[in-house]
Amino acid sequence: MSTFVPSGKNIARKWYVVDASGQTLGRLATKAASVLSGKLNPQYVPYIDVGDHVIVINAEKVRLTGLKAQNKLYRRYTGFPGGLREESFTRLLNRKPEQILEQAIKGMLPKTKLGRAMASKLKVYRGDKHPHQAQEPVALEIA
Repeated sequence: MSTFVPSGKNIARKWYVVDASGQTLGRLATKAASVLSGKLNPQYVPYIDVGDHVIVINAEKVRLTGLKAQNKLYRRYTGFPGGLREESFTRLLNRKPEQILEQAIKGMLPKTKLGRAMASKLKVYRGDKHPHQAQEPVALEIA
């Protein structure tokens, strides 16, 4: 009996929707990253993108534990001398809550072309509305 090896062409991808309201950032990100990478799929192989699509709604209602909400900083570099920019978690949560979840989830994916393909299946939205009703997403519970 030979081992089944999936090809990248005929993979049936599912759509999942995750409600981030009241969820801890890290636990939500790990669950979403494992679904995006396909590790919950029985056909998983590390060299083919067999993951599913993930829609995250209510991104502004995600929470952190302890004092991380006051102490956490997001840093980026503009590319110019002295161009280090820092922004606190609370300020970024008010300005762009989608970016917080995207950074957390993408940071848990591989840093390769395959990881970028996995990250393209992630959709994060502020509020409880999303334009993907036609794909009939299934609710994904996070314990």
